[in-house]
Amino acid sequence: MYHQTIEAKSINTIRLLSAEAIQKANSGHPGLPMGMAPVAYLLYKNIMKHNPKNSKWLNRDRFVLSGGHGSMLLYSILHLCGYDISLDDIKNFRQWGSKTPGHPEFGKTDGVETTTGPLGQGFANAIGMAVAQKHLAAIFNKDGYKILDHFIYAEAGDGDLMEGLSHEAASFAGHNKLGNMILFYDDNSITIDGDISLSSSDDAAKRFESYNWHVQTVNDVTNLTELNQAVVNAQSETDKPSIIITKTVIGYGSPNKEGTASAHGAPLGDDEIILVKRAFGFPEDKKFFVPSEVTEHYAELIEKGAELEAEWNELFASYSKKYPEDAKLFTKVMSGDFGDNWKELIPQFENYGEGMATRNSSQTVLNAIAPALPTLFGGSADLTPSNNTAIKGWKDFTPDTPEGCYIRYGIREFAMAAIMNGMAIYGGVIPYGGTFMVFSDYLRPTLRIASLSHIKMIYVLTHDSIGVGEDGPTHQPVEHGAALRSIPGVIYLRPADANETAQAWSFAIAHKEGPVAIALTRQKLTILDRTKYASADGLKKGAYIIKDVEGTPDLIIMASGSEVEISIKAADELGVSGVKTRVVSFPSWEIFEMQSDEYKNSVLPNEVRARLSVEAGIQFGWEKYVGLDGSSISIEQYGASAPAAKLFEEYGFTVANIVAEGKRLVGR
Repeated sequence: MYHQTIEAKSINTIRLLSAEAIQKANSGHPGLPMGMAPVAYLLYKNIMKHNPKNSKWLNRDRFVLSGGHGSMLLYSILHLCGYDISLDDIKNFRQWGSKTPGHPEFGKTDGVETTTGPLGQGFANAIGMAVAQKHLAAIFNKDGYKILDHFIYAEAGDGDLMEGLSHEAASFAGHNKLGNMILFYDDNSITIDGDISLSSSDDAAKRFESYNWHVQTVNDVTNLTELNQAVVNAQSETDKPSIIITKTVIGYGSPNKEGTASAHGAPLGDDEIILVKRAFGFPEDKKFFVPSEVTEHYAELIEKGAELEAEWNELFASYSKKYPEDAKLFTKVMSGDFGDNWKELIPQFENYGEGMATRNSSQTVLNAIAPALPTLFGGSADLTPSNNTAIKGWKDFTPDTPEGCYIRYGIREFAMAAIMNGMAIYGGVIPYGGTFMVFSDYLRPTLRIASLSHIKMIYVLTHDSIGVGEDGPTHQPVEHGAALRSIPGVIYLRPADANETAQAWSFAIAHKEGPVAIALTRQKLTILDRTKYASADGLKKGAYIIKDVEGTPDLIIMASGSEVEISIKAADELGVSGVKTRVVSFPSWEIFEMQSDEYKNSVLPNEVRARLSVEAGIQFGWEKYVGLDGSSISIEQYGASAPAAKLFEEYGFTVANIVAEGKRLVGR
């Protein structure tokens, strides 16, 4: 029934390694690896440019498994090709501390290009990689020197394509004519619930044609000749991304479970695996068996990969001689080194007392530093005039001008964020993206994966509070600051004025360990007099004493963003009443927690128990800093439609209310 050519044996080895690893773990998804094994084999063995002994070679083809639940497909093929995944690693699938977690994780496993599992995100990440490649190739490639010349391949299943993110991302890719992107759609017509007809009747071919994709269908994924020709056709289509609809059988080779929902997300069972081995002609009494001829067949990739990289190294050496400055810059940015010259361009705002919305000061900072950051690569989800994310003189990234540095993401917040993840992982660029802070809900799942993956990008989140005003509660973020702070590894910054905004950008550009979100105002904020108050570079410690008193304070007011100025004014009035009040500007809890205990105690002395937080958002989380004896002026309901000044008054963000609450806390 199953052909025993070396190709068939190699493919069936992928299937059985996957099934047995899942069986040993008593957990996992065998259906996808068994169905898509021919695609993995064809790509890694015959089509993709890659070097198993250097998974970070810059000109490699990339493969993204968007259906991350099928991770054993990826681990099996990587192991067989000679990547740093041993047979013991395969046997330790889904176990504590193993290199083979339940879903692929970027940075954890050799050869894994991105973290996948939440469906649709890997697909969009791949599109981000294609964007980054196309952009960097336009900047660095020269006639006769295509130093970035490869494809981004991805797998996506029915679940990926049902997720709304896939619609956003596919539309973006088609519009931008990403001909370096080739997607394999694992069309097995099965979901966890059963047949796909229970929940979907989409025509994928028509759908992707409407997105301006090149569409092909391979009715039998085991037909390697037809599958290979489809890839060749896709590679030759340079003005459209390609989708190859591959008709697969979930759980292929399992006599009792193939083609059924039961093959999707549960081990096949020991008895069933024996039947699979019998069908494939594999020894029934040997577990994790790799035929010697299969080992030899895959081993050819070691020499081939080394040769491919050596050829590229020769090309780059020649490139370096002819274009030394470009080669130097390419090497630096691809290693994550964007230089330090930009630091000297951070503006100082000395027009103290004037009003300036922090979204406007953010734009000023961006325009100042951009000339020293040639691979800064940003955009907005159709809110450029509101987010103020554009750079004067920049070209848009378009099919005709891929060297352009500004991306028009359209009204696609989720896709923007997932594409940024792919760009960040590809490397060579600093991605930033803007939207209204209230719409951070749309991109939160991808922000979480960015943090989990420790990848660098910057979110420009404007209209950060009830200061949005007349747009009303649908557009006024109340709980969003707390939500962003709750994501481990995300740095959330809410600057108080133009100079804190400058320092926020300075921190964000330099920070390498994960994503940074900067919350910015629509309304004008007074540029605080830094000859009178502490320097704004205190932002880089997360919280700092912006206004102090002699001796031990009676009261500490902590505030962020637009509430810092009114807190300073309230402290002045409290001082007149004899209440010694320290004001702490608190733009980032996360950065503050990185500081030494000595510093934290110097800002918030344990002995000062009268503490008041002032922030136009929910109180949630401030309890840690105000303590049992403190309190918060916050918003515990949604906003309203009215002028911003009226809203701040009605919700208690006034000098008078802060003074009254401060006096209550100290018993005056």
